[in-house]
Amino acid sequence: MNENKLYSVDSLKAISLFSGAGGMDVGVIQAGFDVLACIEIDKNCCDTLRANIEKSSRNTIVYNADIRDFPPETLLSDLSIERGEIDLLFGGPPCQAFSQIGKQLALADERGPLIYQMLRFARILKPKAIMMEEVKGLLSAKDFSGKPGGVFESFLKEMEDLGYVPKWRVMLAADFGVAQMRERVFIVATRKPNGFQFPAPTNDSPENSNGLFGLPSYVTVGEVISDLKSPIIKEKGITIPEDSHYDVTPKRDRERIHGVNEGQPLASQTHLPKEQICGLTKKDTTKFLRLSRFKPSNTLRGGEIFFHPIEDRYLTPREYMRIHGYPDSYILKGPIRGRSGTVKDLDQHRQIGNSVPPPLAKAVAEKIKEIILCQKSSSF
Repeated sequence: MNENKLYSVDSLKAISLFSGAGGMDVGVIQAGFDVLACIEIDKNCCDTLRANIEKSSRNTIVYNADIRDFPPETLLSDLSIERGEIDLLFGGPPCQAFSQIGKQLALADERGPLIYQMLRFARILKPKAIMMEEVKGLLSAKDFSGKPGGVFESFLKEMEDLGYVPKWRVMLAADFGVAQMRERVFIVATRKPNGFQFPAPTNDSPENSNGLFGLPSYVTVGEVISDLKSPIIKEKGITIPEDSHYDVTPKRDRERIHGVNEGQPLASQTHLPKEQICGLTKKDTTKFLRLSRFKPSNTLRGGEIFFHPIEDRYLTPREYMRIHGYPDSYILKGPIRGRSGTVKDLDQHRQIGNSVPPPLAKAVAEKIKEIILCQKSSSF
């Protein structure tokens, strides 16, 4: 399962912004880029990045820093590179300001303007291509004048002013072999002339995949986690194993999920006692959700942890990684916390939920690589 291996090449150079746990980095590396540096504010994510860099014997520099305070010129000097030498600048800025399940404050949220950091770095580094991932809410986010879609329109205009031709597409992770119904918008900008085309799906829904020339059906939760052994259960004196297959489910949450049908949330289980459902309403479709083995997962997020299809426990971080499309060689650092609560630095479930599925990043990066290599060959 998940036999993708990380590898590094010298021919194509990339820099990662808002690196998180490294999901986008994994896909970019698998596509054939050498990630020279990562910038990430979260300490636990930086520990995760460094652990995997060391494990794969790469030389990537990880900067644990607030990107707003980081001078792009530092990368030029530290990496001994010139403007225009970087092939790909990529990142997934925090999405909360544009998320459709949040307050949708857009630029009024302090995290909203972070998307423009991609342009600040591009202005100095002058990469051949830019790749950015965001939630779909960015497409309709209001600017300061209240214009719906104004933020996105302004962002693309600034890209064009820098000499890039941006293209964008909403992409479904399940279409590219990820066991998850996760939709995100990808923006790819390259220099003129721009022959970039987004990748074609490799998978399709079951109802569309039965034809003679149909694509393989979506990968399901059961397909990616069924071969895992039973997880280690949290007990006093037991440390988190390196594979993060670790069960931290509290007793009360085991009791509440008991009796919930596969693929359904606790709130919909009218046959269960009211004291088990507690204050949940019909709108609580992701709280105490037991996934189905026979479908892709709902979108993994940074908040609620989903429950195992047939066992009375949370999914472990390792199972989250399988659903997200990480290679089994990848490891996480930091604590494993329960279903909810306030955290300063990201725990392992949130590191995965906030990250880009590697197969999706790889599919887009491979298409970017084709364009860059074509441009390089035509310049000789």
